Amino acid sequence: MSVKERILRIAAKDLVLKTRRLATELGVSRQFVSRTVAELVAEKKLIKIGSTRSAFYTLPKNEMLVGQRIHLTLDNRKLVEHEVLEKVMDDLPFLKVGKENILSIFRYAFSEMLNNAIDHSKSKKIDITVARTNKDVIFVIEDYGVGVFRDIMRGLKLKNEQEAIGELMKGKTTTKPQAHSGEGIFFTSKIADVFILDSYKWRLRLDNLIKDVFVEELAPNKHGTKVTFVIGRDTQKHLGNLFKKYQSGDDLAFDKTDILVKLYTLGTVYVSRSQARRLLERLEKFKRITLDFDKVPAIGQAFADQIYRVFKNEHPEIRIETVNANDAVSFMIGRVGK
Repeated sequence: MSVKERILRIAAKDLVLKTRRLATELGVSRQFVSRTVAELVAEKKLIKIGSTRSAFYTLPKNEMLVGQRIHLTLDNRKLVEHEVLEKVMDDLPFLKVGKENILSIFRYAFSEMLNNAIDHSKSKKIDITVARTNKDVIFVIEDYGVGVFRDIMRGLKLKNEQEAIGELMKGKTTTKPQAHSGEGIFFTSKIADVFILDSYKWRLRLDNLIKDVFVEELAPNKHGTKVTFVIGRDTQKHLGNLFKKYQSGDDLAFDKTDILVKLYTLGTVYVSRSQARRLLERLEKFKRITLDFDKVPAIGQAFADQIYRVFKNEHPEIRIETVNANDAVSFMIGRVGK
Protein backbone atom coordinates (compact mmCIF):
# COMPACT_ATOMS: atom_id res chain seq x y z
CA MET A 1 0.00 0.00 0.00
CA SER A 2 1.41 3.40 -0.99
CA VAL A 3 1.90 6.26 1.45
CA LYS A 4 -0.90 8.18 -0.25
CA GLU A 5 -3.28 5.27 0.20
CA ARG A 6 -2.27 4.96 3.84
CA ILE A 7 -2.89 8.68 4.41
CA LEU A 8 -6.33 8.46 2.82
CA ARG A 9 -7.15 5.42 4.94
CA ILE A 10 -6.16 7.38 8.06
CA ALA A 11 -8.27 10.32 6.83
CA ALA A 12 -11.29 8.04 6.52
CA LYS A 13 -10.86 7.08 10.17
CA ASP A 14 -9.69 10.40 11.67
CA LEU A 15 -11.62 13.59 10.93
CA VAL A 16 -8.59 15.88 11.19
CA LEU A 17 -5.07 15.22 9.90
CA LYS A 18 -1.94 17.05 11.07
CA THR A 19 1.34 16.49 9.24
CA ARG A 20 3.36 16.04 12.42
CA ARG A 21 1.10 13.26 13.68
CA LEU A 22 1.03 11.62 10.24
CA ALA A 23 4.83 11.58 10.09
CA THR A 24 4.97 9.82 13.45
CA GLU A 25 2.28 7.31 12.55
CA LEU A 26 3.75 6.51 9.14
CA GLY A 27 7.38 6.49 10.30
CA VAL A 28 8.56 8.96 7.65
CA SER A 29 9.89 12.50 7.71
CA ARG A 30 7.56 15.45 8.16
CA GLN A 31 8.90 17.00 4.97
CA PHE A 32 7.94 13.87 3.02
CA VAL A 33 4.46 13.86 4.56
CA SER A 34 3.99 17.57 3.79
CA ARG A 35 4.95 17.01 0.16
CA THR A 36 2.68 13.97 -0.19
CA VAL A 37 -0.27 15.70 1.46
CA ALA A 38 0.21 18.71 -0.84
CA GLU A 39 -0.05 16.33 -3.80
CA LEU A 40 -3.27 14.87 -2.43
CA VAL A 41 -4.65 18.40 -2.04
CA ALA A 42 -3.72 19.15 -5.67
CA GLU A 43 -5.51 15.94 -6.67
CA LYS A 44 -8.58 17.11 -4.69
CA LYS A 45 -8.45 14.00 -2.53
CA LEU A 46 -7.79 16.10 0.58
CA ILE A 47 -8.60 19.70 1.44
CA LYS A 48 -6.52 22.07 3.51
CA ILE A 49 -8.15 24.16 6.23
CA GLY A 50 -6.33 27.01 7.96
CA SER A 51 -2.88 28.34 7.19
CA THR A 52 0.75 27.97 8.26
CA ARG A 53 1.17 26.23 11.63
CA SER A 54 -2.57 25.97 12.30
CA ALA A 55 -3.32 24.15 9.04
CA PHE A 56 -4.92 20.71 9.02
CA TYR A 57 -6.37 18.41 6.38
CA THR A 58 -9.52 16.40 5.88
CA LEU A 59 -11.49 14.53 3.23
CA PRO A 60 -13.61 16.80 1.00
CA LYS A 61 -16.82 15.20 2.28
CA ASN A 62 -15.90 16.28 5.83
CA GLU A 63 -15.25 19.94 5.05
CA MET A 64 -18.47 21.20 6.63
CA LEU A 65 -17.81 19.20 9.78
CA VAL A 66 -14.31 20.50 10.50
CA GLY A 67 -14.45 23.88 8.82
CA GLN A 68 -16.15 25.27 11.90
CA ARG A 69 -13.32 24.45 14.30
CA ILE A 70 -9.77 25.71 14.76
CA HIS A 71 -6.97 24.72 17.11
CA LEU A 72 -3.82 26.79 17.70
CA THR A 73 -0.75 26.22 19.82
CA LEU A 74 0.90 29.58 20.51
CA ASP A 75 4.32 30.53 21.82
CA ASN A 76 3.72 32.95 24.68
CA ARG A 77 6.39 35.42 23.62
CA LYS A 78 5.32 38.95 22.69
CA LEU A 79 1.86 37.54 22.09
CA VAL A 80 -0.90 40.11 21.45
CA GLU A 81 -4.49 39.00 21.98
CA HIS A 82 -6.07 41.14 19.25
CA GLU A 83 -3.73 39.66 16.63
CA VAL A 84 -4.71 36.14 17.68
CA LEU A 85 -8.39 37.15 17.60
CA GLU A 86 -8.00 38.48 14.06
CA LYS A 87 -6.43 35.20 12.93
CA VAL A 88 -9.18 33.13 14.55
CA MET A 89 -11.84 35.26 12.87
CA ASP A 90 -10.08 34.98 9.50
CA ASP A 91 -9.98 31.18 9.78
CA LEU A 92 -13.57 30.91 11.03
CA PRO A 93 -15.75 33.13 8.81
CA PHE A 94 -18.88 32.53 10.93
CA LEU A 95 -17.29 34.82 13.53
CA LYS A 96 -17.65 37.72 11.10
CA VAL A 97 -21.17 37.14 9.80
CA GLY A 98 -23.10 36.03 12.88
CA LYS A 99 -25.45 38.00 15.11
CA GLU A 100 -23.77 41.15 16.39
CA ASN A 101 -24.62 40.53 20.05
CA ILE A 102 -22.96 37.10 19.92
CA LEU A 103 -19.92 38.40 18.05
CA SER A 104 -19.46 41.18 20.62
CA ILE A 105 -19.70 38.67 23.45
CA PHE A 106 -17.21 36.34 21.77
CA ARG A 107 -14.70 39.09 21.01
CA TYR A 108 -14.84 40.43 24.56
CA ALA A 109 -14.68 37.08 26.35
CA PHE A 110 -12.00 35.57 24.11
CA SER A 111 -9.77 38.64 24.34
CA GLU A 112 -10.10 38.91 28.12
CA MET A 113 -9.35 35.23 28.77
CA LEU A 114 -6.43 35.12 26.33
CA ASN A 115 -5.00 38.30 27.85
CA ASN A 116 -5.15 36.69 31.30
CA ALA A 117 -3.24 33.66 30.00
CA ILE A 118 -0.62 35.88 28.34
CA ASP A 119 -0.07 38.19 31.31
CA HIS A 120 -0.59 35.94 34.33
CA SER A 121 0.14 32.31 33.51
CA LYS A 122 3.92 32.44 32.86
CA SER A 123 3.24 29.54 30.51
CA LYS A 124 5.52 29.05 27.51
CA LYS A 125 2.68 27.62 25.41
CA ILE A 126 -1.01 28.47 25.15
CA ASP A 127 -3.48 26.17 23.39
CA ILE A 128 -6.63 27.60 21.84
CA THR A 129 -9.65 25.82 20.39
CA VAL A 130 -12.65 27.62 18.90
CA ALA A 131 -15.65 25.77 17.50
CA ARG A 132 -19.26 26.13 16.47
CA THR A 133 -21.88 23.44 17.03
CA ASN A 134 -25.52 23.35 16.07
CA LYS A 135 -26.38 25.12 19.34
CA ASP A 136 -23.31 26.95 20.64
CA VAL A 137 -20.13 28.89 20.01
CA ILE A 138 -17.34 27.54 22.21
CA PHE A 139 -13.77 28.44 22.98
CA VAL A 140 -11.19 26.75 25.17
CA ILE A 141 -7.97 28.50 26.25
CA GLU A 142 -5.46 26.31 28.06
CA ASP A 143 -2.10 27.21 29.58
CA TYR A 144 0.46 25.25 31.59
CA GLY A 145 1.56 27.90 34.05
CA VAL A 146 1.06 28.93 37.66
CA GLY A 147 -2.71 28.34 37.76
CA VAL A 148 -5.36 30.99 38.26
CA PHE A 149 -6.43 29.97 41.77
CA ARG A 150 -2.85 29.58 43.01
CA ASP A 151 -1.89 32.92 41.49
CA ILE A 152 -4.70 34.69 43.36
CA MET A 153 -4.03 32.73 46.55
CA ARG A 154 -0.37 33.75 46.57
CA GLY A 155 -0.93 37.30 45.37
CA LEU A 156 -3.59 38.06 47.99
CA LYS A 157 -1.94 35.92 50.69
CA LEU A 158 -4.96 33.66 51.13
CA LYS A 159 -4.96 30.35 52.98
CA ASN A 160 -5.98 28.07 50.11
CA GLU A 161 -7.31 27.91 46.57
CA GLN A 162 -10.91 27.67 47.77
CA GLU A 163 -10.59 31.14 49.28
CA ALA A 164 -9.15 32.30 45.96
CA ILE A 165 -12.24 31.02 44.15
CA GLY A 166 -14.43 33.08 46.47
CA GLU A 167 -12.35 36.20 45.86
CA LEU A 168 -12.45 35.66 42.11
CA MET A 169 -16.23 35.58 42.10
CA LYS A 170 -16.49 39.01 43.74
CA GLY A 171 -14.98 40.88 40.81
CA LYS A 172 -12.18 43.48 40.87
CA THR A 173 -9.79 40.71 41.91
CA THR A 174 -6.36 40.86 40.31
CA THR A 175 -2.75 40.19 41.28
CA LYS A 176 -1.59 42.95 38.87
CA PRO A 177 -3.69 46.02 39.73
CA GLN A 178 -1.34 48.29 37.79
CA ALA A 179 -2.19 46.45 34.55
CA HIS A 180 -5.60 44.84 35.13
CA SER A 181 -8.92 45.94 36.60
CA GLY A 182 -9.84 42.43 37.72
CA GLU A 183 -13.13 42.63 35.82
CA GLY A 184 -12.39 40.24 32.94
CA ILE A 185 -13.19 36.90 34.54
CA PHE A 186 -16.12 38.38 36.46
CA PHE A 187 -17.93 39.70 33.38
CA THR A 188 -16.91 36.79 31.14
CA SER A 189 -18.31 34.31 33.65
CA LYS A 190 -21.56 36.28 33.90
CA ILE A 191 -22.18 36.61 30.15
CA ALA A 192 -21.47 32.94 29.32
CA ASP A 193 -24.14 30.28 29.24
CA VAL A 194 -21.54 27.96 30.77
CA PHE A 195 -18.15 29.07 32.10
CA ILE A 196 -15.56 26.64 33.51
CA LEU A 197 -12.18 27.25 35.11
CA ASP A 198 -10.00 24.17 35.67
CA SER A 199 -6.78 24.64 37.61
CA TYR A 200 -4.80 22.01 39.48
CA LYS A 201 -7.15 20.42 42.03
CA TRP A 202 -10.24 22.56 41.45
CA ARG A 203 -12.95 23.24 38.89
CA LEU A 204 -15.16 26.32 39.12
CA ARG A 205 -18.24 25.92 36.95
CA LEU A 206 -20.90 28.57 36.43
CA ASP A 207 -24.00 27.31 34.68
CA ASN A 208 -25.95 30.47 33.99
CA LEU A 209 -28.69 28.52 32.21
CA ILE A 210 -29.73 27.02 35.54
CA LYS A 211 -28.31 29.94 37.54
CA ASP A 212 -25.97 27.95 39.74
CA VAL A 213 -22.28 27.74 40.63
CA PHE A 214 -20.32 24.58 41.42
CA VAL A 215 -16.89 24.00 42.93
CA GLU A 216 -15.62 20.50 42.20
CA GLU A 217 -12.43 18.55 42.75
CA LEU A 218 -10.51 17.52 39.65
CA ALA A 219 -9.00 14.10 39.09
CA PRO A 220 -6.45 14.04 37.62
CA ASN A 221 -5.24 17.55 38.44
CA LYS A 222 -4.98 20.14 35.66
CA HIS A 223 -1.51 21.71 35.45
CA GLY A 224 -2.02 25.41 34.76
CA THR A 225 -5.43 26.81 33.80
CA LYS A 226 -8.08 25.74 31.32
CA VAL A 227 -10.93 28.12 30.47
CA THR A 228 -14.04 26.81 28.73
CA PHE A 229 -16.60 29.32 27.48
CA VAL A 230 -19.97 28.41 25.92
CA ILE A 231 -22.56 30.81 24.50
CA GLY A 232 -25.73 29.79 22.68
CA ARG A 233 -26.07 30.79 19.03
CA ASP A 234 -29.63 31.95 19.73
CA THR A 235 -28.81 33.96 22.86
CA GLN A 236 -30.52 37.29 23.39
CA LYS A 237 -27.84 38.51 25.81
CA HIS A 238 -26.05 41.82 25.23
CA LEU A 239 -22.80 42.92 26.80
CA GLY A 240 -24.14 46.43 27.34
CA ASN A 241 -27.01 45.13 29.45
CA LEU A 242 -24.62 43.10 31.59
CA PHE A 243 -22.35 46.07 32.22
CA LYS A 244 -25.32 48.27 33.17
CA LYS A 245 -26.41 45.71 35.77
CA TYR A 246 -23.17 46.25 37.69
CA GLN A 247 -22.88 50.01 37.19
CA SER A 248 -24.46 52.98 38.91
CA GLY A 249 -24.19 56.73 38.59
CA ASP A 250 -23.09 58.83 35.68
CA ASP A 251 -19.46 57.64 35.67
CA LEU A 252 -20.53 54.07 34.70
CA ALA A 253 -18.11 52.60 37.23
CA PHE A 254 -18.22 48.89 38.08
CA ASP A 255 -19.47 49.32 41.64
CA LYS A 256 -22.01 46.51 42.18
CA THR A 257 -21.44 42.85 42.81
CA ASP A 258 -23.43 39.77 43.78
CA ILE A 259 -22.12 37.12 46.11
CA LEU A 260 -23.27 33.49 46.23
CA VAL A 261 -22.99 32.86 49.96
CA LYS A 262 -22.80 29.06 49.64
CA LEU A 263 -19.26 29.43 48.26
CA TYR A 264 -18.14 30.60 51.72
CA THR A 265 -19.94 28.07 53.90
CA LEU A 266 -17.65 25.15 52.98
CA GLY A 267 -20.60 22.79 53.40
CA THR A 268 -21.38 23.74 57.00
CA VAL A 269 -24.81 24.69 58.32
CA TYR A 270 -23.81 27.30 60.88
CA VAL A 271 -21.39 29.87 59.55
CA SER A 272 -18.86 31.61 61.77
CA ARG A 273 -17.80 35.26 62.14
CA SER A 274 -14.45 34.47 60.54
CA GLN A 275 -16.21 33.09 57.46
CA ALA A 276 -18.29 36.26 57.28
CA ARG A 277 -15.11 38.34 57.41
CA ARG A 278 -13.69 36.30 54.55
CA LEU A 279 -16.86 36.83 52.52
CA LEU A 280 -16.66 40.59 53.17
CA GLU A 281 -12.95 40.88 52.37
CA ARG A 282 -12.35 43.64 49.78
CA LEU A 283 -16.09 44.31 49.32
CA GLU A 284 -15.62 47.89 50.52
CA LYS A 285 -14.72 48.65 46.88
CA PHE A 286 -18.39 48.37 45.92
CA LYS A 287 -21.38 50.63 46.51
CA ARG A 288 -24.01 47.89 46.35
CA ILE A 289 -23.67 44.25 47.33
CA THR A 290 -26.28 41.56 46.72
CA LEU A 291 -25.95 38.53 48.99
CA ASP A 292 -27.60 35.44 47.49
CA PHE A 293 -28.45 32.82 50.14
CA ASP A 294 -29.69 30.22 47.65
CA LYS A 295 -29.08 26.68 48.99
CA VAL A 296 -27.87 28.00 52.37
CA PRO A 297 -30.09 26.22 54.95
CA ALA A 298 -29.05 28.25 57.99
CA ILE A 299 -26.46 30.70 59.29
CA GLY A 300 -25.00 31.43 62.70
CA GLN A 301 -25.78 34.60 64.63
CA ALA A 302 -22.11 35.65 64.58
CA PHE A 303 -22.10 35.40 60.77
CA ALA A 304 -25.22 37.55 60.47
CA ASP A 305 -23.97 40.05 63.05
CA GLN A 306 -20.65 40.53 61.25
CA ILE A 307 -22.38 41.39 57.98
CA TYR A 308 -25.58 43.17 58.93
CA ARG A 309 -24.39 45.10 61.98
CA VAL A 310 -20.58 45.38 62.12
CA PHE A 311 -19.89 45.80 58.40
CA LYS A 312 -22.91 48.05 57.83
CA ASN A 313 -21.85 50.30 60.72
CA GLU A 314 -18.32 50.49 59.34
CA HIS A 315 -19.55 51.21 55.79
CA PRO A 316 -22.94 52.98 56.02
CA GLU A 317 -22.54 54.19 52.42
CA ILE A 318 -22.69 50.60 51.10
CA ARG A 319 -26.12 49.14 50.38
CA ILE A 320 -26.56 45.41 51.10
CA GLU A 321 -29.42 43.54 49.45
CA THR A 322 -30.44 40.04 50.49
CA VAL A 323 -32.06 37.53 48.11
CA ASN A 324 -33.17 33.89 48.25
CA ALA A 325 -32.98 33.69 52.05
CA ASN A 326 -35.17 31.00 53.60
CA ASP A 327 -37.10 31.53 56.84
CA ALA A 328 -34.24 30.34 59.08
CA VAL A 329 -31.72 32.65 57.45
CA SER A 330 -34.15 35.59 57.42
CA PHE A 331 -34.88 35.05 61.13
CA MET A 332 -31.20 35.18 62.02
CA ILE A 333 -30.62 38.31 59.92
CA GLY A 334 -33.62 39.96 61.56
CA ARG A 335 -32.23 39.25 65.03
CA VAL A 336 -29.23 41.50 64.38
CA GLY A 337 -31.40 44.43 63.35
CA LYS A 338 -31.38 44.36 59.55
